[in-house]
Amino acid sequence: MRRRDVLKLFAGAMAFVLLPINAIAAGLNLKWNKAAFEATKLADASKGLNISAETPSKDIDLIAPDRAENGAIVQIEITSRIPNTEAISVLVEHNPTVLIGNFIFSNGALPYLVTRIKMAETSDIKIIVKAGDQYFTASKNVVVLENGCG
Repeated sequence: MRRRDVLKLFAGAMAFVLLPINAIAAGLNLKWNKAAFEATKLADASKGLNISAETPSKDIDLIAPDRAENGAIVQIEITSRIPNTEAISVLVEHNPTVLIGNFIFSNGALPYLVTRIKMAETSDIKIIVKAGDQYFTASKNVVVLENGCG
């Protein structure tokens, strides 16, 4: 088989895989929340996520280092013990864009995640958990020794 034929076969296979994913996303009405993800201030990100009021909660566990040697790789672990958790949002106040991620949980999925984020400088990591029409929050300050958003 020639290289050109292999490339055509690969491109066709990728189209076959991506079309159903796009159809599923359209069916679930999943859209890129441009306003929230491009926000440069916490208040603007919250507004983009349609959050009106937040309640501090001890039922959100945020495990993050006290000090991050390199802001390019800051591992965080989040667990929500709030019943009917629908979404977990991760925000970092002093980043160029505040909203790091908005993770949606459905069909009784365990509201737990581990991820690595970038931090531009020392800042609070703020977690917002959506459960029904309520929003709960927890945060932790992380000292960044080397900028990770450069």
